[in-house]
Amino acid sequence: MAPVKPSPSPHQNRASMVVIGVLFFIFGFVTWLNGPLITFVKLAFTLDDVNAFLIPMVFYLSYLFLSLPSSWVLRRTGMKKGMGAGLFVMAVGAALFGECATIRVYPGALAGLFVIGAGLSLLQTAANPYISILGPIDSAAQRIAVMGICNKVAGMLAPVAIGALVLSGIDTLDQQVKAAPTPEAREALLSAFAAKIHLPYLAMAALLALLAVWVVRSPLPEISADSNAGSESRDGDTPPLSRIPHLWLGVLCLFLYVGVEVMAGDAIGTYGHGFDLPLDETKFFTSFTLAAMLAGYLGGLVLIPRVLSQERYLALSAALGVVLTIAAYATHGYASVACVAALGFANAMMWPAIFPLGIRGLGRHTEIGSAFMVMGIAGGAVLPQLFVQLKQHFPFQAVFLALMAPAYLYILFFALYGHRVGRKAAIAAPSLA
Repeated sequence: MAPVKPSPSPHQNRASMVVIGVLFFIFGFVTWLNGPLITFVKLAFTLDDVNAFLIPMVFYLSYLFLSLPSSWVLRRTGMKKGMGAGLFVMAVGAALFGECATIRVYPGALAGLFVIGAGLSLLQTAANPYISILGPIDSAAQRIAVMGICNKVAGMLAPVAIGALVLSGIDTLDQQVKAAPTPEAREALLSAFAAKIHLPYLAMAALLALLAVWVVRSPLPEISADSNAGSESRDGDTPPLSRIPHLWLGVLCLFLYVGVEVMAGDAIGTYGHGFDLPLDETKFFTSFTLAAMLAGYLGGLVLIPRVLSQERYLALSAALGVVLTIAAYATHGYASVACVAALGFANAMMWPAIFPLGIRGLGRHTEIGSAFMVMGIAGGAVLPQLFVQLKQHFPFQAVFLALMAPAYLYILFFALYGHRVGRKAAIAAPSLA
């Protein structure tokens, strides 16, 4: 990592917020394509739910395997060039996915998604601590909330865009495929449908490559993670990571948070289909969750830290998550789906609160600690896959409740107590590293 430089000026901070805001828009658009992509691959590749849900599983597992290597890359390149490299890797993955999905080679399409996730892993390992340490750590949740608005606006647009360009008339097509007179006619219909994904993903690849060049040439200042030491920790006194328990509790919290977020966003279409709701409606359900998340971000932006601390807001959000999960179980049809979509409001300010609480006071360990936090995104691979596996044997609403309620209860524990465990003792301890 480059030597410590003077703190950016307010003007530089504003310019940096614009650049990082664009990056968070990209995060949102690419990430929240996974929900409608599940619907796409089920028809295009003739898959059951378990195999279709390899889409989020492969995408989010890339964070588990590549976040630590990303932190090593960032130490050599710096955050700015690392963000550019992440965008370029995503461009390669988008092109690979578009090509393989068009010719209906599912392993190749999954490989493309894994590469996209690899680029996002590098990008997020840089961008999340960058925005956290761009100003006072106590107001980090507010800054991340602004980034979250960019992210969720993009997330709302993604299902609408792919719904219009690729999934239009999918119920009619599904009926035509089932009624096809010959296997050849059926394959021709599916191949024509799969080919609709080609141009959107090639255009996305080109745009990501252009953004990579723009970020590298942008006025984004190179700042040091040492800025995160703050008043809580002098860099020389920062203990080894094994003696910073609030980081590891934060990693688990982020793991569970991303799991419940993906369940409420990407899995909501499958949840709605469990009530036999039509595909032409369920393909847009992810947008409803993202709209609720946007409302939650706006609320957090107003309330944090003026009225509520990020810790208190996180606790209230987790409690709301428990209530809405129980309500989803107790209702049926559109009412139940509405409760799941409303979880977007509860989930909105969780990442903005959990991430800075997890890396608080890490000082010289900020890059590696951020990498471990980003590895927690793998929760988005695990909980949805458990859902589709278990719902084959148990009622899907009961499975949803059994997975979601304990996750929200742990997030509540972290908000009330876990983020403080061992922090004061660790800060006071001499370094053994």
